Amino acid sequence: MNKKIALVEVGPRDGLQNDPTLLTTDIKLEFIERLIEAGIKRMEVASFVNPKLVPAMADSDAIMARLTRPAGVKFIGLALNERGMRRAIEAKCDEINYVMVAGAGFGRANQNATPDETAALFERIAILAHDAAIPVSVTISVAFGDPFDGEVPIGRVVALAARAARAGACEIALGDTIGVADPWDVRKRLDAVQEVIGDVPLRVHFHNTRNTALANIHAAIESGVSIIDASCGGIGGCPFAPAATGNVPTEDVVYMLERGGFDTGIDLSKLIKTSHWLEQALGHDIPGLVAKAGPFPA
Repeated sequence: MNKKIALVEVGPRDGLQNDPTLLTTDIKLEFIERLIEAGIKRMEVASFVNPKLVPAMADSDAIMARLTRPAGVKFIGLALNERGMRRAIEAKCDEINYVMVAGAGFGRANQNATPDETAALFERIAILAHDAAIPVSVTISVAFGDPFDGEVPIGRVVALAARAARAGACEIALGDTIGVADPWDVRKRLDAVQEVIGDVPLRVHFHNTRNTALANIHAAIESGVSIIDASCGGIGGCPFAPAATGNVPTEDVVYMLERGGFDTGIDLSKLIKTSHWLEQALGHDIPGLVAKAGPFPA
């Protein structure tokens, strides 16, 4: 097998946004540079949200202004509303990721909006990114379960994805924000979404809260997905989702995929070194297992 899998590194944004340690801008920039050195070509580095609500992302404008921007590397900024979209455009993000929400309870906590309202807002403001010639993707958060409302109907996820595609999303991601998905449900939801979005690429975003993320990635690949979100060291979480723990560790994903014959374009040894460095920078243990056990063969 020689199929390529593209990884989107979310550590500098989703990974750090809920960590108890607030890193300086200089340390964040070093983190980003180490990830680039390991072969990361696409990563979330900024979140244009209210800094009072997410203080870890308060320096997003400064991060974007100071990036070295090497050729071939794309930097993504997150936006939840029109103000965030305009800030991301002004910061010259290579790509903007907008978040629709599939659960009403989480929508109230995270964006103060219902699923329908988040879709309607994207339909209205996507034109801002289009006019700026900046690709805009959509992540459907809590697509597999809401921390407040419980199960999320698959039809709602499908309807949101269809609206995102019609409004010009360049890519659509299903997000397991609280880590409740299982491989069988992953296949079912991805297959249903693929029927309504035409040729818009699908991406998946799994948190490892209940230790199912790697199995879910396998299921997603079996469904034809070739773009995977992951976070160095497995750091992450959402300030507005109770008990939501880290993303699937990037080095664990790279190890599994490359053992399976897939090409990620990432240097696992450098990624492991970055995870060790990050653990020291944060001052606490981080969840990734491959960084602890090492690659095989050694």
